Parts: sequence; C-alpha cells; structure tokens
Amino acid sequence: MQGAELADYAVKVAEEHGASYCEARFERTAANTFLLKNGTPELSGFEQRSGIGIRLLIGGSLGFVSTNQFSREKIRRMISRIAHSLSMRSALHEKVALSNEKPFRGKDVVKQRIDMRDLSAEEKLAFLTEAEKALLASGVNCTGRFLTLSDSISEEHLVTSEGTSIRSSIPRVEFNYYLTVSANGKSMQRYWMYGNSGGYEFVKRWDVPSLMQREARTLHTMLTKGKKFPKGITSLVAGPQVTGIMVHESGGHPYEADRIFGREAAQAGESFISPERVGERIGSEAVTIVDDPTLKNSFGYYRFDNEGVRARRKVLLEKGRIHEFLHNRQTAALMGLRSNGSSRSVDFDKESIVRMSNTFMLPGKYSEEELIEGIREGVLMRNFMEWNIDDQRMNQRYVGAECYRIHRGEVAEPLLSPTLEITTPALYSSIDACGKNLEMHAGSCGKGEPMQGISVWLGGPSIRLRKVRVT
Repeated sequence: MQGAELADYAVKVAEEHGASYCEARFERTAANTFLLKNGTPELSGFEQRSGIGIRLLIGGSLGFVSTNQFSREKIRRMISRIAHSLSMRSALHEKVALSNEKPFRGKDVVKQRIDMRDLSAEEKLAFLTEAEKALLASGVNCTGRFLTLSDSISEEHLVTSEGTSIRSSIPRVEFNYYLTVSANGKSMQRYWMYGNSGGYEFVKRWDVPSLMQREARTLHTMLTKGKKFPKGITSLVAGPQVTGIMVHESGGHPYEADRIFGREAAQAGESFISPERVGERIGSEAVTIVDDPTLKNSFGYYRFDNEGVRARRKVLLEKGRIHEFLHNRQTAALMGLRSNGSSRSVDFDKESIVRMSNTFMLPGKYSEEELIEGIREGVLMRNFMEWNIDDQRMNQRYVGAECYRIHRGEVAEPLLSPTLEITTPALYSSIDACGKNLEMHAGSCGKGEPMQGISVWLGGPSIRLRKVRVT
C-alpha cells in the first residue's frame, strides 16, 4: 500500500526533526449507506476516503497532523512545520509524558462469511424494503419510518518509532431505525441500532422484518392500553437495553481518564470521579462493569488500539467499587500506570482519544422471571424511549417505552412512559440482583472536537432496583 509506505517514511522524518516519539497511521475506508424514509429511498452514500494521521512528541509537547495527499514532499513539509511549532511551544507548556509500552508487530483481520462487497446496491436496498413492508403489514399506524443500513471496511497500517507495526482490516455492518407510532391522538417514538464487526451474515441474523413488527405493535399497545404508574418510591426491573444505556452513560463515560483529568470538559463534560476515589464503593456487590474490545465480532471490536497497545478487558466497577479507568498512554503516565489500550480514532484525520469499546454489566444468576417474582408492586421497564444525563455523569433520567406494572410478582397491565430519575451512586447502590440474560446492543458513541462517533456495544442483563423514585 502506498499509504503504508508513507507512514513508515513519516516516522523516519519525524525522528530526523528531533521527535522522541512518533506514530503514523495510514487508514483507508470504504463505506456505503442506504436510507429509506417512509418507504422512499432518500439517500445512498458511497464513500471512499484515505489518508495518514501523524502524532509526534518533541521537547515534551505533543502534536497531531494529517493529510490525504500521498507524497513524500507533502509529508516532509507538514512534519517540518509542526516540529518547529512544537519546539517553540515546549518551553511554555507542561511536559507531556507517555507510558512505557511493549511494541507489537502483527495483524488484526476480521473475516466475512458473506462479503459485503459481493452484494449489489439493489440487494442492500431490498433489505430495507422488506423491513418497510413488515411495518406496513403490522396493522399499526406507523406515521414515521426512518430506516438505514450501512456497511464499511476500514484498513489501517500503524507504525511507531518504538518498533510497532500493525496492519488491521475490520468490516462493520449496522442497521438503525427510528419509528413513530400514533394512536388516540398520541404518539411514541423508538430509536435503536444493531451492529457487528463482520459481514452480511449478521444482517441476516437480525431478522429485521420480525423485529419491526414487534416494535410497532408494542408501541401501539403502550399507547392504547398503557396506564400511568402512581408516583413514588418503588422497585423496578430494567431490561438489558435499559441496563446497557445506563452502563454506557454513567458507568463508562465517567471512567474515561481524559475526562477525569479535564481534557473533555469543554466538549463532552467532566466526571464525578477523581483518581483518589479508586477503591471507593459507589454500588452494591451485585454490580461489576467491564469494557472489553476483544469480544469476537462485536461492534466495538479491536485487538490493538490506535497507539499500538494490545487491547484487554478493563474492570471499571468491581462488585460496587471503583476499580480502574480507561487510559491512553498520556493519561496512564499521569497515574504512573501502563495504558490499558483505550485510545481510538474514528478516522485518519482525527486524533485518537480515550474511548469506550464494548461496555457492559456482568450477568448474575437469576432469570428475569425470578427478579420479577421478588417484587410485590413495581415496574418492569423492558426498553426506553429517551434518556439524558448531566455533564458530570451524576444525575440521569430514563423514560420507558415498553413497560408494565408488576403486581404480586407477576407482569400485569402496560404502563405509559414511567420515568426513573436517579444519581449514579444511588443507581448502582439500589441494584440488589442481576439476571443471567446478558444482551449486547450496538451504539455510536459521540465524543471529541471535532466530534467522533465511534462504534461500540452497550449491554448487560436485566437488573432489579430497590427503593427508587418512579414518576
């Protein structure tokens, strides 16, 4: 690959200009997106992009540049300019240090059983058309039907001045839907997403037509038969989709070390956690939250991060106690640690920053039925319609979509949009039991400036919360 050779060249030039460290990442991505809006094909995107991102450390100052022009002359001029800038800046800023890491040489290739490149645009659009037909056949007044199908293949060649050389090729497929159902002068909306790393074999597994009919009919039932739940303190069983968004927003984001040290304050907010709180209890012993990019065919899969550090499972909250943060090499050095491989970028022209991958709560030993049986009066929130959380990831709110009253240990009548408002410590402290029905769902996690929407999984089992306020 021409770009791969230029990445090697960029590292050499950076060292000639006095860089104590340099990484160069060539990336080439081919992506396709198909959109069906109320049955009408509205947008098809066919995109190919490639370029090189270069990060270097000179005199204790860290800089990043990128280009999509593949010439040695362009690379040399660009590095010369930033090297001069970093040299001038080094005396005015606090010195940046990177953690010491073992260099790796290897490959990371995800295979496709059904190669996305073998399917025509007509075949991919037909997938959305079948979903549209299923919605129309549901018998429900689905006034808004926004369906998208996307696929991409990203190839990378990462080299560093320390000897790392990694080539990767990761294909991803995803399906998004945004539905609006109307009945009795009211309406409800649902947005959700499915995604995997791999080929179109996963698209077939999702069984989207059946999924669309279930979603539409469930929303209709909630609208036409749902009752308001009396406000007050009660017990609540949250389904895996609700657990997943809770964990991602309040059990993943606040553990990003760059956010903890203030780098994200102006863009994505801060964290209620500080380095001194490692080991502190903020949840019950039933709660363990991990982030694991090594899960095969997961949407957030990778074997090596964008600094060349080998990926591993991170335990963020262990039996209710703060255990570790998500680190890149810079934040790890601030705490005297090794990086745990959490540095990711969405494209060649974006600097890699601390990111989640597949963040989820570990399952327990109970069935969902057993969790429900332990409640005399309460709420079952199977999934949600909307959520929000504050900048420090402390105060949060979840509005239910498919919800039911629990009466004497059994699922009773539908409920209309019960809402849980709670703080993060109160949330995790209120969980007294976790189900064994672990589910993982796809998401696009936004962070950074410019914004980087990156592929992740969020998940967990059904969980039981005691003494929480539902309105």
